[in-house]
Amino acid sequence: MKTIKVGGVPEHFNLPWHLCIDDGTFRRNNLDVKWRDFPDGTGAMCKALRNKEIDAAVILTEGIVKDILNGNNAKIVQEYIASPLIWGIHVAANSPYRRLDDLKNTKVAISRYGSGSHLMAYVNAKNLGWDPAELEFEVVGDINGAIEALQAGKAGYFMWEHFTTKPLVDKGIFRRLADCPTPWSCFVIAVREDFIDRNPAAMQTMLHTLNEVTARFKQIPGIESALAKKYDQKLEDIKQWLKITTWSQKQISVMEINKVQEQLEELGLISEKKENAFFLANHWS
Repeated sequence: MKTIKVGGVPEHFNLPWHLCIDDGTFRRNNLDVKWRDFPDGTGAMCKALRNKEIDAAVILTEGIVKDILNGNNAKIVQEYIASPLIWGIHVAANSPYRRLDDLKNTKVAISRYGSGSHLMAYVNAKNLGWDPAELEFEVVGDINGAIEALQAGKAGYFMWEHFTTKPLVDKGIFRRLADCPTPWSCFVIAVREDFIDRNPAAMQTMLHTLNEVTARFKQIPGIESALAKKYDQKLEDIKQWLKITTWSQKQISVMEINKVQEQLEELGLISEKKENAFFLANHWS
């Protein structure tokens, strides 16, 4: 039985992993997949990969591309979610901010540097015609830290996945001013290079097992209700989210990698681009 330590955010995207773990599907294929939640997101997972605390991560595309460029010895083995991530732009419910322009000179709450909330703040600034170099940040750790920072006025806004954050909007803790979709497919599976080299068969088995579930995930009877209950979501929100979300069972395209690199370079977040193969596991199918 091969143990594989996998990290990911505690969000609805990752229910297929938990199904495979909880019903013994991985174990039947001689894999002991140990899941670790990372509520503080991609930046924390990049660090955990570097420190060999986890073997693999279900991670934001832009975050892992940037961290591989910065020396993380990991490779992307597969695209996981092929559709964009919808980032909501949130303010405290009692804040005076009503329009996106009101946020221009306020601090951005981010989970940590290198996270999606950090990188997407630059994308959003560019979309709005702001100078990304003028952005200032308040590191808050996770969504609970963001609630505290926004309510205390330490930051003006916080970008986090639309549906994950919607319960806080419904409860009157946050207000969402707008959405900012990623210009690329949002989640990939990245694995430490040394782990791939030592365990290629186990990695293939894990991906094939997972892909069998994700390929039929939307057709699983009662899946909407299961998602709504586990992730504290309204059923109508889950149904809307499922309509716009696409799981992938193949490697990410070089076009998507190039799109991420071009955007990061344009925003001044990386100093150079690399060949797409630099990010992708060799001979992976």
